[in-house]
Amino acid sequence: MLLQFFTALREAKVPVTLREYLTLLDALDRNLAEKRVEEFYWLSRSTLVKDERNLDRFDRVFGTVFKGVETLGGALEPTGLPEEWLRKLAEKHLSEAEKAELKALGWDKLFETLKQRLAEQRERHQGGSKWIGTGGTSPFGAYGYNPEGIRIGQDGNRNFRAVKVWDKREFRDLDDGVELGTRNLRLALRRLRRFARTGAAEELDLDGTIRESARQGYLDVRLRPERRNAVKVLLFLDVGGSMDWHVEQAEELFSAARSEFKHFAHFYFHNCPYEAVWTENRRRHDGRTPLLDVIRTYPSDYRVVFVGDASMSPYEIAMPGGSVEHWNEEPGAAWLQRILDHFPKAVWLNPVQREHWGYTQSIAMVRQILGGRMFPLTLEGLDESMRALVR
Repeated sequence: MLLQFFTALREAKVPVTLREYLTLLDALDRNLAEKRVEEFYWLSRSTLVKDERNLDRFDRVFGTVFKGVETLGGALEPTGLPEEWLRKLAEKHLSEAEKAELKALGWDKLFETLKQRLAEQRERHQGGSKWIGTGGTSPFGAYGYNPEGIRIGQDGNRNFRAVKVWDKREFRDLDDGVELGTRNLRLALRRLRRFARTGAAEELDLDGTIRESARQGYLDVRLRPERRNAVKVLLFLDVGGSMDWHVEQAEELFSAARSEFKHFAHFYFHNCPYEAVWTENRRRHDGRTPLLDVIRTYPSDYRVVFVGDASMSPYEIAMPGGSVEHWNEEPGAAWLQRILDHFPKAVWLNPVQREHWGYTQSIAMVRQILGGRMFPLTLEGLDESMRALVR
């Protein structure tokens, strides 16, 4: 009944929290309400209601849930709390002022400190600022907050502040069968067209047939190679992490590009291209393709299009070992430059709005490496990028 009371208050828009609910349970364990409903009313109201504007809603919910109940009795029987609630209780919530007081250790100091903690720590910790644990301000662990840290054992992003993640993360492939609501993306991609006749002579050349038949005096059927878009496209797609917010846009572009270009290949990466990329996210750990093999396989006349929000720790671009998921021997900037050295015609499409780029250091760094050839993932930006690729 107490759990029903808590959920009913939440449904009535009374802003009660899990911590306040646990405080109420602790008070009941200490027998502060003496098992009488009237005493429980005053105890629960003082514990759960923090704003007098919510008193009327509280009274209505209380009257509905405990109607006809004279003693708490069964309502106070021990009951297990949902595991998800207990996990959420471990999460650290700080004000902006408290966040500003926390200082980042810096790349070298971060890893030196982690090595020291691993050697010294002998037990589980929660809520602290030093050890590897949960719900605190330590740079190491889960469900806490630190300006720069190593995320260990958490099921997903919360603050997008980790510079490295020690978990096996699963991403999904983009769907190349997405039906576009409009043809605008395809029309924008068609700026990247240069037709040529290649392959076997299999298409009827009607004008040539008429001309030669008239000249010869009999039917002289002429064939010619099919006229196709000769532009070759290599698409590199950022997946996972903050790109989860932009999956729909990326899928639409992916679908349009596959249908528009005859010579087309795609690869996935996470945050920044490193020494290996992959074509299937379910096999990204055991089916990776060395990036040097990609460079050797595809000639330099391919146009390269990167799709990603370029929002990451600056260490991923500038430092060896900076990758959020593995230890890379060379920084992301070195691998980006190798791609650009081989494929001189390249652009970066960013789903983040252009006016927000200045707030993220890594976006500025990637944009500089690309020589300013970063465009927003909008119809206007796509049109600009296609013009840049045909110059």
